[in-house]
Amino acid sequence: MNYRRCGDSGLLLPEISLGFWHNFGHGDDFQEARRIMRRAFDRGVTHFDLANNYGPPPGSAEENVGRILAEDFANHRDELIITTKAGHLMWGGPYGEWGSRKHMLSSLDQSLRRLRLPYVDVFYSHRPDPETRLEETMSALATAVNSGKALYAGLSKYPLKRLKKAVKLLKEMGIRCLVYQPPYSILNRWPEHEGILDYLLEEKIGCVVFSPLAQGMLTPKYLEGIPAGSRAARPEGFLTEDQVIAQQEKIRALGDLAAAQGMSLPHMAINWTLRHKAVTSAIIGARTVAQLDDCLNALEAPPLDESVIEAIDAIAPGGNSKHAEG
Repeated sequence: MNYRRCGDSGLLLPEISLGFWHNFGHGDDFQEARRIMRRAFDRGVTHFDLANNYGPPPGSAEENVGRILAEDFANHRDELIITTKAGHLMWGGPYGEWGSRKHMLSSLDQSLRRLRLPYVDVFYSHRPDPETRLEETMSALATAVNSGKALYAGLSKYPLKRLKKAVKLLKEMGIRCLVYQPPYSILNRWPEHEGILDYLLEEKIGCVVFSPLAQGMLTPKYLEGIPAGSRAARPEGFLTEDQVIAQQEKIRALGDLAAAQGMSLPHMAINWTLRHKAVTSAIIGARTVAQLDDCLNALEAPPLDESVIEAIDAIAPGGNSKHAEG
């Protein structure tokens, strides 16, 4: 595993990180989740990414990961980066989502209980709150760091103007924004179009991207339709059948391009994401150890040359530009 510096901080992150957005809830195979985490760590993945609402049901991914951390990783906590987030709908009533201090700090306390940890390494504001003053949300992140319940603060899915203001406010509170987390893939270039990646480079803020495989669309899985049991076929997921069908022509063309280079489509997609200078790490999800290994093996592929990148741009010139949930 290669490690990249997160912005200009002292923190190094693996080029590929493991995320728990799907596949680690109470409806999934707990023992396979345990095997995935152990295998990831054995292969150098030191960054495990969570959020309060990951599951399904919400909170169950943190509960399962917390159990595995306690039973299998108790002696390795200082070798791991554990991150979580707050902001999406987590519980009922007026305080169960968005960016109030009440939600953010209550959510962090709940996450720590589920994870069975005294602190997380990074605590993120998971999405901007259009109704709450940004100062309030940023003050909650500052409190989390100053209290020792988080070592660093992060932001996710903030549009550029709001991101700049949030980073400035955190600085004024004596807290540096360590990392920003957006969706980013060949099919979703929103951070490029918005100028976010360029801004992160200028500010020397790390960038950990999620959905580099576009929730599985950049795999052979959807080339011939919607397989039973796939993410697009699951009613609780964020990927819909219509999204897959709309991208299918591009997916087939990208698959042909990858094959012509002697590599798989997922390997090409992951390496395309990691080619950008602003990107510190790409978060992948896995339902099996075999899927995990295949994603990690992408790092053994040679870098994409300029002609391949140009061919990718010709097939998917603008990407989807949509700001994904996650």
